[in-house]
Order: sequence, then structure tokens, then C-alpha cells
Amino acid sequence: MTSLSSAPGYTGAIRTEARAALETAIGTTRRTIEKFAAAYPDDTTDDGVYRPRPALGDIPEGGNHGWTTSFVPGMQWIAWEATGDDAFREAALRHARDFERRVNEGQDLDTHDLGFLYSLSCVAAWRLTGDEDARRAALAAADHLMTRFLEPAGIVQAWGDLSDPRQAGRTIIDSLMNMPLLTWASEQTGDERYADAVRRHTLQLRDHIVRPDDSTFHTFYWDVETGEPLRGATEQGAHDDSCWARGQAWGVYGFALNFRATGDERFLDASRRCAAYFLAHLPADDVPYWDLVYTDGSDAPRDSSAAAIAVSGLRELAIAEDDPEAAARATEAADRILASLIENYTPADDVSDALLLHGVYNLPGDHGVDEGTLWGDYFYLEALMRTVDPGWRLYW
Repeated sequence: MTSLSSAPGYTGAIRTEARAALETAIGTTRRTIEKFAAAYPDDTTDDGVYRPRPALGDIPEGGNHGWTTSFVPGMQWIAWEATGDDAFREAALRHARDFERRVNEGQDLDTHDLGFLYSLSCVAAWRLTGDEDARRAALAAADHLMTRFLEPAGIVQAWGDLSDPRQAGRTIIDSLMNMPLLTWASEQTGDERYADAVRRHTLQLRDHIVRPDDSTFHTFYWDVETGEPLRGATEQGAHDDSCWARGQAWGVYGFALNFRATGDERFLDASRRCAAYFLAHLPADDVPYWDLVYTDGSDAPRDSSAAAIAVSGLRELAIAEDDPEAAARATEAADRILASLIENYTPADDVSDALLLHGVYNLPGDHGVDEGTLWGDYFYLEALMRTVDPGWRLYW
């Protein structure tokens, strides 16, 4: 376990700031367990407060559906590692049992986000406690994810039933963060099918979702029959040719993680490119607007969740860099963004149960605008943990 009083950190004021912020965030995580117990909050806050996840079909209010529920046990695992308090461990294991049920019953699995869902719930449980049931559930989820791998395009389809023509051949940049589940499955089983899917999918995104100017599309389509790349588009950015901030942050982190998994230098280069574009388009306080087309002076909403993702991505990029100066630049940028999040984007009191304010889920859909988000909270907590303890082992 990491001791908050003695853990190593980065030099300078960010070490002290991050330790204090981590303790505050863990306190909020504890209150969330008391509030929700085994239930799940909604994707985003409502006026700064999380409500129970709405019912969906046969799934009751507070039930396990959608792509964001695993951020809850993910935060609880981090809190347990940071404190050693078994209340966090017991809560996270309770959720792991529910994720086992979800995959065993085939509930709401038609998504590439099985990587998000099972890396933070069941892979984490296996890595931290050796829980065999969690391991089996994560491997079952990886097998479900592999059914979405489309030949000859060499991509994992993002959303929906595979027979839905509207979604055929589509992937999104978020998918990079779902690949670590397949990497883990390959390591666990020795089956190269998983690792091959990671390499092929990540290369397709490197070649087509990253634009020549180093910005990224949110989503891209391939012809299912021929594998031909077709077109880029957006669902959550300002327009098809803009650069959705959270997507760019997924690119920084996701390409770096998949470089670590494969050793393919092309993925490291893609992470560098995504990082350079992201950093070049930050406003003065280092937290992006929801789309990077907006600059200082705009009244567009910020997306603090994109900043939190980028902090961990820059930390991962710094680890990957052989050049000490490049590593130092990535670390300094991560420190700067995290310091702004701590100072300017966290609740001033305990009225809000979000860890991080001023996030955006989907502005074009008018959903979760200027609110806390479960993923923003998780990646903020992860960024704090990585800063306080640079040797901390990721769940990805």
C-alpha cells in the first residue's frame, strides 16, 4: 500500500498539492460508498450532485449498464491502495461480483467499452487480490470484445449490435483505451489473437484517425467487406473537421499505453503527435475547452475530464521517452495541467460529490454540460495517484 505521508512524488510544489488533493478526493470517494452502497451513480452529476443511474428496461435504478460504471470500483481500488482501508476493498469487490454477473448474463455487452468496464473492475480485482472469479469474468469480457473485431478492416467496431448497418465499420478514438483488456488477456492465456487485434486496430487508428496536422477525428468508418478506409466524422465534437478535446486526450494516453504493450514505435510517435497538438491548443489556465477549436476569450464550456486524461497520458508518454529532455517536457506539462485542475476545477466544499467540476459529456446532445463526470473523477484520481507514487501499477 502507498503511504500518503511517505510516498515519493515529482519534485516541486505539485507533490505537496497532489498529496493533499488525493486525501480530499479519497474522502469524497468514501462518502460516495455511503451514499450509493452497491448501486451506481449516473454518468454525470446534476447540478453538481450524482443521482442514481436511471433504470433501463429490466435493469433497475442504480443498476449496472452503460460504459461508465467501472469508474466507481476503479476509484475504490485506488483509494484502497492509497490508504489500506478495507472498506474500499470490500466495496470494489462487491462491484466486481456484479460485473461477473453482467458478463455471465450477457447484459448490455454490445459495445467496445468492455475494455473500460472490465479493466477497472475485474482486471484490477485480479491484479490486486488474485480473485479468480474476477479473472474469469475479465477473460469472458475480452472474448466478447473479440467478437467485434472486423476482418478485413482490422478494427474493433465501437457501438451497437454488429448487424446494425448504421454502425458497421465504425470505430472511435476512445477505443484505444479498450485495447489493454485484450493485451491483458493475451498475457494471461498466451493466445496471440488478442495481441494481434491490439496491433492491427491501433495501427489503423494511427494511420487514419490521426490527421496530418496531428489533430484527431472522433470517429472513423471502414468498409466492412473490403477493409477500405472511408471517412472521418464526429458525434461529440463541434464538427467533423474540428478536434474534440477528450478524443485528443484519449489519443495521448491510448497510443502511449499501446506502445507499452507492443513496443511499436509508430504508436509512441502517434502519442507524441497527439500530445503536441493538445498542448499547443490549451488556453491560459491549461484546461481545454470541450473542443480544441475554441481559444482564450471563448464562452464555450471547458472539459476538465479531457485535462485529467491528458495528465495520465503525458505521464505515460514521459515514461516511454528515451530522451530525458522529452520526458521532462511531458512531465512538466502534466504537472502544470494537474496543478490547474487542483486549484481551479475541484469543489470548494462538500456539497458536490464529484471530484472534478466543469466537465462535458456530450455538448451537441446537450447532455452533461458543465458537470462532474465519472470518468473525469476516475482519471483525476488516477492522475493524483500517479503523481504521488510514480511507481504505482496501472490497471490498464
